[in-house]
Amino acid sequence: MITVSSADEMFNLGQKLSTHLKRGDLLLVNGPLGAGKTVLAQGIASALGINDVTSPTFVISRVHKGALQFIHVDAYRLLDTQNSSLYVADLDLDIENSITVIEWGGAEFAQLSENHLEITIDRSDEIRKVEITAIGERWVGFSL
Repeated sequence: MITVSSADEMFNLGQKLSTHLKRGDLLLVNGPLGAGKTVLAQGIASALGINDVTSPTFVISRVHKGALQFIHVDAYRLLDTQNSSLYVADLDLDIENSITVIEWGGAEFAQLSENHLEITIDRSDEIRKVEITAIGERWVGFSL
């Protein structure tokens, strides 16, 4: 469990996490509204030389060009659909050639890769608690 007490610390956590990432990596980031999911994504992107990342809530996904291609998805608007897994395929995400961060990434997104990180942000108090669960062979032995 990692504790984060400010937006700057969440951004720095994203930068630190990015040092472990490579092309084809998928990160599913979950937590309530305002937890810091986009700030974490901005930190990851910043380390890739990308500084114009905003929440893609209304467009659902954005592709950014940097040292590596960075795909940022906000699946919040898909949560209320009857069959959100149908929409996952429609996004046509190039995960194999990118670092992909999916906010509100549930089970349907976990199926995109057997190797991914599941990041949960708990903001039940002022100090956020970030839990990173490594899934798959790619992440065996992973720690920050």
